[in-house]
Amino acid sequence: MSETYTLKLCGLERTLPIIQVSPQLSIASFVVLGDTELICRVAPELVKRLPEIDVIVTAEAKGIPLAFEISRLLTMNFIIARKSVKPYMQNPLVVSVYSITTQKEQILCLDNKDVLAIKGKRVAIIDDVISTGQSINAVEQLIRQAGGIVSARAAILAEGDAADRNDIIYLEKLPLFVKN
Repeated sequence: MSETYTLKLCGLERTLPIIQVSPQLSIASFVVLGDTELICRVAPELVKRLPEIDVIVTAEAKGIPLAFEISRLLTMNFIIARKSVKPYMQNPLVVSVYSITTQKEQILCLDNKDVLAIKGKRVAIIDDVISTGQSINAVEQLIRQAGGIVSARAAILAEGDAADRNDIIYLEKLPLFVKN
């Protein structure tokens, strides 16, 4: 039987499998896709902690349900930084990112219509988990290139050292499991 981590969050409990991502590091695998109950429970708690914002931006894909629910509660649309340039995109902004969960370089991009929606606006970056901060940094780079103002960086969980950051909003800490 594999090892697990019990996460208690907003009155809910989830049993997360512990997954080895490198010879020295394992993580508790937290996947919000499809967990409607959890999304609907955590989104109002994050909304309470957000400053005044004009736009919500998330990276594809695991942050999408959370960004949707937060946008629904705030009655505003949200923007998705896509992982590839799509044929419909005109003059996309593109940045590279290396994430702990993908373990390879990938890109994030915004269509020009999204750039125009962000320009001069106060933006909240929304994600499921902030760990190394690389994904959030890439989204922030896109927002700054688009002329937006990052007002908040928010996630359900802060993993490992991310919980020590004072520039992010999160609900609970998620530990990392390091072999010495």
